[in-house]
Amino acid sequence: MLKRKIDSYLAEYYKKSGNALLITGARQVGKTYSIRQLGKTFKSFVEINFIENPEAVGLFKNAKGSADILLRLSAIASSPLIKGETLVFFDEVQECPEIVTAIKFLVDEGSYRYILSGSLLGVDLKDIRSVPVGYMGVKEMFPLDFEEFISCVGIGDNIVASLRESWEKRTPVDAFIHNKMMELFRLYLVVGGMPAAVSRYIDTNNLQDVHQSQQEIIQLYKKDISKYDPAHKLYIEEIFNLIPPELNTKNKRFILKKLNENAKFDRYENSFLWLKNAGVALPVYNVEEPKVPLLLARSRNLLKLFLNDIGLLAAQYADGIQLRIITGDKGINYGSIYENAVAQELVAHGFEAYYYNSKKRGEIDFVIEKESKVLPIEVKSGKDYTVHRALSNILDCEEYDFPEALVLNNDNLRVDGKIVYAPVYMVMFIKKENSISQKYVIDLGDLTPIL
Repeated sequence: MLKRKIDSYLAEYYKKSGNALLITGARQVGKTYSIRQLGKTFKSFVEINFIENPEAVGLFKNAKGSADILLRLSAIASSPLIKGETLVFFDEVQECPEIVTAIKFLVDEGSYRYILSGSLLGVDLKDIRSVPVGYMGVKEMFPLDFEEFISCVGIGDNIVASLRESWEKRTPVDAFIHNKMMELFRLYLVVGGMPAAVSRYIDTNNLQDVHQSQQEIIQLYKKDISKYDPAHKLYIEEIFNLIPPELNTKNKRFILKKLNENAKFDRYENSFLWLKNAGVALPVYNVEEPKVPLLLARSRNLLKLFLNDIGLLAAQYADGIQLRIITGDKGINYGSIYENAVAQELVAHGFEAYYYNSKKRGEIDFVIEKESKVLPIEVKSGKDYTVHRALSNILDCEEYDFPEALVLNNDNLRVDGKIVYAPVYMVMFIKKENSISQKYVIDLGDLTPIL
């Protein structure tokens, strides 16, 4: 059993809220498994899969109100519907968007609790007539992040707590633990965070078995491309296939001319968005200025494109590279692999990641907004990690006010002025702060009418 952070999130959600919840995310990230685990905490659990039971789609079409829907639900439920003690799970809801629209009435009726999930939701639920705002929350799910991965392979909470303390206090990690964590990070680069691949590794420790699981997921994604967007499937699959080689180029930017000599972004934009909305790819756009808010400085057609899972990326490189990555073979260019792992982690932690590029100052691998400030992040896989011309240039620039900058690398943690040199595995601690209630009362002064 894989321990996932979302499991505690789901348990807490259903304790505090009476609303339904929609779980989004790419195929094979573990949505259904975590929901079934949640279902075990209810007296009764009813699962309706609209792909495995296509006749269920017809049952819910043209239903008139909650009473009609519940009557139809009782006709196909495999478990008893117990008022106040039943969780109803609608899976693959992209096949039956009517049920999402109807959730408002079911929540209002109040007899049961509801959770929904589906694949490629950003694409296939675009025709929903009305989103039940105020009746349904939305939570995006990702592959296992590095912290989840090391927990699943046997690293105890005490080790993670020790690492977190080093990160927060900016002190070096114990040398033995640091070396072991680097070994685990290299293992994560190969296995990645797809639950099927992680489970296969834990069960067998066989990298060939892991690779087979990853290839099956890649083929599944390609089938999805053909099934869900046949009009643009050639563009989408071509972009998908180009992600690994494009990341291996010097600047890692996605060059449209590799698709077509006369390609223009407008023509391919929907294909990029399809891959993003499907959760398959992670676009990281260029910003012209590293200032808050970064969104305002975003370039629409300059981007790097990463895969949603580092293991799937490694699986598309040359056969036999997995063992070379784990052993730290110096003959491999780790740049694209490290950057993909960092991009994946940042997105999983809720950040919108960008990169900065300027002819005058150079390029920064990632810039994110953290605590209302911009945090520049460089990712270095080699020995010369202290050489970072672009980072030094923007830190010296008076118009930018950076509290600190981060260089993720292979060595232990140390601080030099504003620059924190941290081991790359510590990307797991770059997280958003818990939201704090902010109150502001305006003083109207003399504008207040005199009674």
